[in-house]
Amino acid sequence: MLALAEPVPEGQSVQTLIRIARDSNITILAGLFEKDAEDRLYKACVCVNGGGLVASFRKLHPFINPHLTPGDRYVVFDIHGWKCGILVCYDNNVIENVRASVLLGAQIIFMPHVTMCTPSTRPGAGFVDPALWHNRKEDPTSLRLEFSGMKGRAWLMKWLPARAYDNGIYVVFSNAIGMDDDQLKNGCSMIIDPFGDILTECAELGDDVSTALCTPAKLTEAGGYRYLQARRPELYRDIIGKEHRAEQNVSWLKPNQRP
Repeated sequence: MLALAEPVPEGQSVQTLIRIARDSNITILAGLFEKDAEDRLYKACVCVNGGGLVASFRKLHPFINPHLTPGDRYVVFDIHGWKCGILVCYDNNVIENVRASVLLGAQIIFMPHVTMCTPSTRPGAGFVDPALWHNRKEDPTSLRLEFSGMKGRAWLMKWLPARAYDNGIYVVFSNAIGMDDDQLKNGCSMIIDPFGDILTECAELGDDVSTALCTPAKLTEAGGYRYLQARRPELYRDIIGKEHRAEQNVSWLKPNQRP
């Protein structure tokens, strides 16, 4: 991994992205493995334009690999007058991260993922048979049923629109589609507005591009804006900041029922 990782922004990948952004007159967000001067590894996501690096974010919760160092800060930056944030994959399942980014000013949060179609304790979760992917042209229906069900999109719909709705923000969610090594991923990248409505979604069984119009008026029209104004931090400031203890969630169980 150290051989693959690069410093940010002087690494080859970031410099190449900057050239692409300059040539195409666009802003680009992309993920990579970052290493620092002490060879610590991070899951990073960068934002660049033709002028160089705009922002760099290190995943806060790299929970799978013990060799990855967690990031220690949120980022809020400007893209064409919009205040933007980045949270990578599992960061978005910890709801405090989204709210913290919004309290720091984020109006759009980019949420790059590689998720879904993996085993879990939740009902309906599991792998999707790679054979369905390889046979997608002859039988797209069977694959779409798996992708759309509780292994994939139906699970996403339990929580992702709520992140946008509760906080009154735009969410730009991206996810891989196809074979990721030996695992199949289902895509369904989408843009969600502050009302929690899906504005657009990638629907192809393969690479796809989707665009949507973001309008500032929705930021203050949505319920999430009012919820933020109604907050009373004095009630829960000390509670939210407390360290979580697993036994708090199982104290009502009988001794022989506890994990």
